[in-house]
Amino acid sequence: MRLDHLAELNAARNARKAAILITDTASGETQVLVEGQPVPAHLAEAVEKAFRSGKSGLIDIEGRLLFLNVHLPPPRIVAIGAVHITQGLARLAPVIGYDLTIIDPRTAFATPERFEGVDLIADWPEDVLKARGLDPYTALAAVTHDPKIDDFALAEALRRGCFYVGALGSRKTHARRVERLLEAGVTQEQIAKIRAPIGLDIGASSPEEIALAILAQIVEAFRRRSLSGGAE
Repeated sequence: MRLDHLAELNAARNARKAAILITDTASGETQVLVEGQPVPAHLAEAVEKAFRSGKSGLIDIEGRLLFLNVHLPPPRIVAIGAVHITQGLARLAPVIGYDLTIIDPRTAFATPERFEGVDLIADWPEDVLKARGLDPYTALAAVTHDPKIDDFALAEALRRGCFYVGALGSRKTHARRVERLLEAGVTQEQIAKIRAPIGLDIGASSPEEIALAILAQIVEAFRRRSLSGGAE
């Protein structure tokens, strides 16, 4: 691999951006495409599919065999609230390869005994997220039902372009949330991206079922997320 291409891939990895190393199997020529850069029209469909799936493989483009080596940042979940639902998420997320961080300033809830082996931070989201930024490969689930804890994290997730933003609460609760976020300077277009009530409608009733519904909605959002950039 060329050193400049290796540098490009490392820079993309450090910035938590997706990248593809494309190798012409006949000539050995390589190029790097970072998500957000213009894509040659003849590669657009294959590149989009690769970015969505995260799978590397051979493609045939007009008789040329190209190998697409896909590098995706590991998708992660940031959950606001150390509640029963997040206990369910803590058991389910590792099964599909998602890292999980739980943030909750309420030390009575955010205890190592309730979340053994989980990245648990007993602090306010506005303090934690200054050091641990959100990005387009992060899903944020706000489940405390407390606007003093949830609202900042929701606004930050929308501003940072998280691929998924979900919030617990009824439609009436969400209507009040919308008013608060508008007052905080979040746009109506950004607010429309919030999944509320949170989770796919599977008739969930227990915290574990709600966690499953949330995780399924997160996977759906990730696989169908909008991609930056476009064809040249």
